[in-house]
Amino acid sequence: MSDPVLWERRGHVGYIRLNRPESLNALSGDMLAALGGIVEAIGQSTREIRTVIISGEGRAFCAGADLKERRTMDEGQVRSSVSRIREVLAAIERLPQPTIAAINGFAFGGGLELALCCDFRFAVRGAQLGLTETGLGIIPGAGGTQRLPRLLGPGKAKELILTARKISADKACEIGLLNGVADDLAQLESSCGRLAAEMLANAPLAVYQAKSAIDRGLDTDLQTGMTLEWAAYEATLTTKDRQEALEAFREKRPPRFTGE
Repeated sequence: MSDPVLWERRGHVGYIRLNRPESLNALSGDMLAALGGIVEAIGQSTREIRTVIISGEGRAFCAGADLKERRTMDEGQVRSSVSRIREVLAAIERLPQPTIAAINGFAFGGGLELALCCDFRFAVRGAQLGLTETGLGIIPGAGGTQRLPRLLGPGKAKELILTARKISADKACEIGLLNGVADDLAQLESSCGRLAAEMLANAPLAVYQAKSAIDRGLDTDLQTGMTLEWAAYEATLTTKDRQEALEAFREKRPPRFTGE
């Protein structure tokens, strides 16, 4: 039996690939256990892995919870399963490294919630996306009702969630759900790779601190956010990379950042 989640490091980019194509990469218990372990390891490898790209194998990014598995569960087991999905997706959201969802196909329910936990989202043209849970008699339970309104505003989020509507990649990009749309899988990989390369050119600790300041500031008032920003700025002042940037400027050369 193949691993439900594959991952590798190429340079400073970590690639995670959901690997249950026969089930449209539905989130089974085994997949969540594997994904949780990988995410934990990546979070502890900030020197080696500085950006993360998440995609799916086959024709889907992720179709959401594994409904075949869900049908065998009692209510208590369902609660436990949904709690585990919430935990794993929150761990992805908390990663210090920037994360990119490369949506290679369908992203429904928990699959779209997974993508919403990432900092950036790109999809191949032809992909469909939606928080479809109300059509199944439930609601998004892994953050969809909270993250989607923060991204799109409450009106558009309610429209998508309450109708269980599935939308095209082009429509998703038009309303701000996606950062971009690619014509095919090769272009999708290229678009995600280019964005990763742009971020990798910068000081990693500064990138991590900037991401943290943005994410933490979104859930507070402006003045508290400014305080968080200053603390993040202070954290970069004593780094070797800041000194390297100044030396590179003086010597008129590109900086060589090490993440120190």
